[in-house]
Amino acid sequence: MKKFVCLFLSLTLMMALVSFASAEGYTMKVTAPSGAPALALAALAVEAPENYSFVAADTIAAAFAANEADFVIAPLNAGARLYKGGKSTYKMAAVVSWGNLYFASQKADFQLSDIAASGVTLFGENTINASIALYVLEQNGITPASVAYLAGAADTQKLLLSDADAIVLTAEPALTAAKMNNEAVSGIAVNELYQKATGYEGFAQAALFVRAETAAEQPEAVKDFLAKIAESCAKCETDTQAVAEAAVALEILPKVPVALKAIPGCAIRYVAAADAKEQVETTAKIDLSQYGGDVPADDFYYAAE
Repeated sequence: MKKFVCLFLSLTLMMALVSFASAEGYTMKVTAPSGAPALALAALAVEAPENYSFVAADTIAAAFAANEADFVIAPLNAGARLYKGGKSTYKMAAVVSWGNLYFASQKADFQLSDIAASGVTLFGENTINASIALYVLEQNGITPASVAYLAGAADTQKLLLSDADAIVLTAEPALTAAKMNNEAVSGIAVNELYQKATGYEGFAQAALFVRAETAAEQPEAVKDFLAKIAESCAKCETDTQAVAEAAVALEILPKVPVALKAIPGCAIRYVAAADAKEQVETTAKIDLSQYGGDVPADDFYYAAE
């Protein structure tokens, strides 16, 4: 009997060691769009930049199609739509970005009511960002005098700085850069308006996705890595200086002074899939067409075994 017990304990210990070795020995490869969502990774990525790829935001869909990265950070609606359409095996592990959008203008004493009088220029027609912006205006009793669209945030940024009467939708860190360029610029956080409308502090904007094969084959490594990502996200609040320096070193953001002021407005927080589900569905229902026509199915959410 003693021999059996000893053998059982030995096997148990060996299995534990093998599991630990797997978690420690597997190197995660991560792809993310360069910009605000990538701040979730900055404190971690700077330690081993060779394992992280930062790409243009409009090419992030290719990362899902390639099915090579273990983790991808991407707009939540894009990941959900691809998964629903059978074009991605990546499951949502966490929401990491909760909205970095702002209405901005050079107008003196800029207020939300100015949009009702003067109109607004949004970026990205028929996108989730435009849908969120129009939703929060409506829910806060504002009907814009007019709504115009430009292709991207860089375009509304140019308009903001070139036209003293313009009111635009922009995003951090672009807003901070604009303020540092022109002290007349001020902004109104979309998240403040979203909270008044829904009760939530921000909308589910960008998420961390895990490749299904990695989750199945390396469960302990995935669990360990998710904990590290959570710590990295937390540093956006607890150690902004370190995150700012890491973001500049990784070329996610251009300058430390801009990063220091912009990071708090990027709303980086780690919320695991199970805890974020209700908020994801609240965001999705604002414009279901951006999510493939319905809220994400239950199997879209990653759950550790």
